[in-house]
Amino acid sequence: MDRPSTTPNQVAAFFDLDKTIIASSSALAFSKPLLREGLINRRAALRSAYAQLVFSLAGADAAKTERMRAEVSALCTGWDVAQVSAIVRETLHDVVDPLVYAEAAELISSHRAEGHDVVVLSATGEEVVAPVAEMLGATRSVATRMQIVDGRYSGEVDFYCYGENKAVAAKQLATTYGYDLTQCHAYTDSSTDIPLLEVVGRPHAVNPDRVLRKHATEQGWEILAFEHPMSLRTRIPARSAGLVALGAVAAGATWYGYNRRKRTR
Repeated sequence: MDRPSTTPNQVAAFFDLDKTIIASSSALAFSKPLLREGLINRRAALRSAYAQLVFSLAGADAAKTERMRAEVSALCTGWDVAQVSAIVRETLHDVVDPLVYAEAAELISSHRAEGHDVVVLSATGEEVVAPVAEMLGATRSVATRMQIVDGRYSGEVDFYCYGENKAVAAKQLATTYGYDLTQCHAYTDSSTDIPLLEVVGRPHAVNPDRVLRKHATEQGWEILAFEHPMSLRTRIPARSAGLVALGAVAAGATWYGYNRRKRTR
């Protein structure tokens, strides 16, 4: 997703997605509907719920996130991209819409009103992140890219938008679009995003994990609390450009739609 900038030396506001814009992990958001439809068993649902609990209480540190990345890569191998694309478009609004923090939506609107570009940076797959960013009125997004061979996922990752790579992405965008990073903002909940926060002049810790809270306090960074998920249905355009999902979002959406279509034929 990319909307061209109109002037050089613009200010950008970089936003993380999970627990910064939305009140959950985007890769775990589909566990309940999957269980309800009988598409995953109770053991898988409990495992997902436990992962969500760990994510909420302790944050997603580097080791946990890397394990999740490896599992997701293996899970997605061989999936048909076009099939997943259709299902994400069908299910994205129902799953993501209730999770968006009102404070995040208002902050994004405020940045846009000030003429700032809004950029969503996320370790989640770009095919989920791009439509979410579009729904929110963001200027562009950068996310994890899965390798596609002959229309299917190969199991390899072309770009993992995580940790230091978010800072790299921000620097590349600054070069491309003329951002003055000393005037740019960044918002995230995770200590793994400290490299991103350190490259901008106006870092913000949102619902920070323990490590990030300590670091933000030591550095004098602003700490924000986002507490009110809201529905965006009155703001979101009817269309979304979601293609493929990385993680449980993709898994759930794909098999939900595929099995549903088979049952109705």
